Amino acid sequence: MTTADTPRAPFTELVDLASRLLGAGVVATNEDTFADAENLLVAKAAEFRPHTFGHKGQIMDGWESKRRRGVSAEHPHPTDEDHDWVIVRLGAAGVIRGVIVDTAHFTGNYPESGSVEAASVPGHPSPEELRTADWTTLVPRTPLRGDTVHEFAVEDGTRYTHVRLNIFPDGGVARLRVHGEVLPDPRELDGLTFDLAAQEYGGVAEAASDRYFSSPHNLNAPGRASVMGDGWETRRRRDKANDWVQIALAGGGEVLAAEVDTSHFVANAPGWADLIGFDASTGTDPADGEWFELLPRTRLQPDTRHRFRLDAGRPVTHVRINVYPDGGLARLRLTGRLTEAGRAALALRWFNALPAAEAAAALTGAGLTADDAAALTAARPLADPAATGAALAALRPAPSGEETARRHEAVRRLLGA
Repeated sequence: MTTADTPRAPFTELVDLASRLLGAGVVATNEDTFADAENLLVAKAAEFRPHTFGHKGQIMDGWESKRRRGVSAEHPHPTDEDHDWVIVRLGAAGVIRGVIVDTAHFTGNYPESGSVEAASVPGHPSPEELRTADWTTLVPRTPLRGDTVHEFAVEDGTRYTHVRLNIFPDGGVARLRVHGEVLPDPRELDGLTFDLAAQEYGGVAEAASDRYFSSPHNLNAPGRASVMGDGWETRRRRDKANDWVQIALAGGGEVLAAEVDTSHFVANAPGWADLIGFDASTGTDPADGEWFELLPRTRLQPDTRHRFRLDAGRPVTHVRINVYPDGGLARLRLTGRLTEAGRAALALRWFNALPAAEAAAALTGAGLTADDAAALTAARPLADPAATGAALAALRPAPSGEETARRHEAVRRLLGA
């Protein structure tokens, strides 16, 4: 886990929360006559083929709305209030650290300006419910240029589920990327074993020895790799060292099994691999502490999904896979379960990042009164279970000690205090 004074990596190194691989989708748009809004989420870079015309004009690889007009010949131009928009459901809820609005290949038809908003609406809201949601501006209305990748860093620690891209007054945008940190609802993971390394639950490939041919983020991406390029591949080593990827898990947990997948790597799979773990829950940085073995160095076969049962019992927050000497892997899966401490830490991160109304609703759902829920929400951020316990103790006691104990126990189950 990164210490507070460690410089934050560029937000483009974080997971794209708007990736269709994670389950993102366009929920609603007011206008996409020329080109479908779904194109905004296509994983690959936008392409352009000149003089390829459909029945609505030049085919564009992006989202493009029709030209807006004013109300009359005397007032032919749209007003500042007239604009087009699209709402995107994030594939995984999380904290947004940066947004990319890419106008690639839109030169005479790009928007004059744009803005990005976000909202947290739990469950499975309809387009009508989302239109009336409480939207927060992440990127204020900003001038845009044609054929340009616009990068906007975001300083907002709130957990969001949806974003809305607004363009003024009309035009086309090729791609929308929303980079951030996945932050799952811990209640959805209670009692489950799952892939602790998976992006969709908050696992992050935070460091790697080499990313020459492809990204280490592919290792914990959703689904199976369809081709070799969907995995992580290093250059050929000419020294005596080895390559590796370090993954911060979704939360502190016990790893029960590992899958090391070399699918599609036929002539360039590693010869061997091992797994080592680290427990940063004590406050020690992985760069300074002692790692321990999870899987001894083991022979790998090309184009094969290798499955290994691991000895449970020792908690880990980080796992590093070492490959010898180099080569490529399609995927790494680490099936396990959160420890009690890992679940509590995840729950506090989640609770601290919720919008106030949603945090209070979670507490009332757990059994607190509305007044107590509001008071505990106002006490955020809660640093650790001890801080949660202190905040609970500061609440007005219920008429009976038994009722107070019941309420506090409900919150402890929710937040792990």
